[in-house]
Amino acid sequence: MLPIRIRNRGEFSFATVLIGGAAWGLWLVSDLRFGTAMRMGPGYMPTMLCWIAIGIGAVLAIRSVAVSAPPPAAWAWRPVLSISAAIGAFMLVEKIGLLVCVGLVVLVASLGDRETRWSHSAMLAAGLATFAALIFVVMLGLPMPLLPTLLGY
Repeated sequence: MLPIRIRNRGEFSFATVLIGGAAWGLWLVSDLRFGTAMRMGPGYMPTMLCWIAIGIGAVLAIRSVAVSAPPPAAWAWRPVLSISAAIGAFMLVEKIGLLVCVGLVVLVASLGDRETRWSHSAMLAAGLATFAALIFVVMLGLPMPLLPTLLGY
């Protein structure tokens, strides 16, 4: 048997991440009731989307063996790390409040680009924090703290 030669490493890498993420999604929704096409349960749509993602990943993996491409460029780690840190900062919304959290997320995400001006990021952070507070707390009435909660209260 001949060894399989991957000709497009970037596409193959994306295919494995897509299949892995979809498999993880299937595991997460495994406890939900599936239902039928006529009477869909809460697990029907996520399960179907995960299987579609697995199918697309399989097609991309097969294609990465058949079609060659130049090797992918080096990773730009600065944007990846800043967006990951921004996602991590958003997980603190209940502790640090919506206004502080949205502002922090915008400022941390802006670190991903070296050409970003701090004055523009600060104005965007203030505007988005105000907009988020108006939409989620005032208009939708969601019980979210606007400012940091002290001592866990």
